[in-house]
Amino acid sequence: MWAALAVVYVVWGSTYLGIRIVVETMPPFLSAAARFVTAGLLLAGLVAWRQGPAALRATPRQLASAALVGLLLLVGGNGLVVLAETSVPSGLTALLIAVVPVWVVLLRTATGDRPRRATFGGVLLGLAGLLVLTAPGLSGTMKLGGLATVVAATLMWSAGSFWSARIPMPANPFAASAYEMAAGGLGCLVMGLVRGEQHGLDPAAVSGRSWAALAYLVVFGSLVAFTAYAWLLHTAPLSLVATYAYVNPVVAVLLGWLVLDEPVSASILLGGAVVVAGVCVVVSTERRR
Repeated sequence: MWAALAVVYVVWGSTYLGIRIVVETMPPFLSAAARFVTAGLLLAGLVAWRQGPAALRATPRQLASAALVGLLLLVGGNGLVVLAETSVPSGLTALLIAVVPVWVVLLRTATGDRPRRATFGGVLLGLAGLLVLTAPGLSGTMKLGGLATVVAATLMWSAGSFWSARIPMPANPFAASAYEMAAGGLGCLVMGLVRGEQHGLDPAAVSGRSWAALAYLVVFGSLVAFTAYAWLLHTAPLSLVATYAYVNPVVAVLLGWLVLDEPVSASILLGGAVVVAGVCVVVSTERRR
């Protein structure tokens, strides 16, 4: 479980940078469609090869559930993030995504669950760090529509994460991930076509940098990290899984500094420390449940 968490923490933190590079020369939803359809087919093939075709079996109800979760997570969640990153910096996007645990805890509370008080304390501590981190990022001119798109993405991702543990899913978590990615990829394809992203699209005009970033997102962002995340949703407490949203912004900020030479101020260092402290609180309380 801790190895899977480490993958989600670190690899997904790097995907914000990857997405930003992809959308430099690729349309948002069509690039997301290519990513998830490719990853879904590859994962389904790996499952059938390693565990046999029977591992992919699922009832119609399970398939419908996997498709719903895939649409929420990958079209509503990731797809909107890709769209937002055409106008919002990757670091700021990652910082805004950190509100996911708040929605998750609220959803749990609304459905009768009662998280520990310490869990709420960890969420509040993480949000305090988020405020410190976001303050310098919001000092510049930013499109309100882009920021609203990121917030909408957090709501959709939280809903998908919450319901995935409460509806009938395929018994094999890796098969479930394959179906989710296939459904999400097809959903992104429909969104891209509806938005007219296919008009004027010239694959020859896509930079090698964007192709390399897309390949990274397929292999590491989808096959490795998303599969680890889907497995965690079936085996670990949801509040514990949701803590990735606190760590990813720290990774994203560090990569922005290393790769894009973005400045790292004292407030960013302070906010990152507070965020990590919030993660430690939530992780420690959820381990005792």
